[in-house]
Amino acid sequence: MTYATDRLHEEIAYIAYHFHWPQESILDLTHAQRARWVREIARINTRINER
Repeated sequence: MTYATDRLHEEIAYIAYHFHWPQESILDLTHAQRARWVREIARINTRINER
């Protein structure tokens, strides 16, 4: 099963925007690792926005 290209680009952009990681480093992550970082960034943003 292949991962949707649009979703992959969204994850890369989201992580790169927030953590300033290079694309190559993000692409080296497994899908599960990228998804975990996306969830963690979202959790951090939610917490910040609730203040």
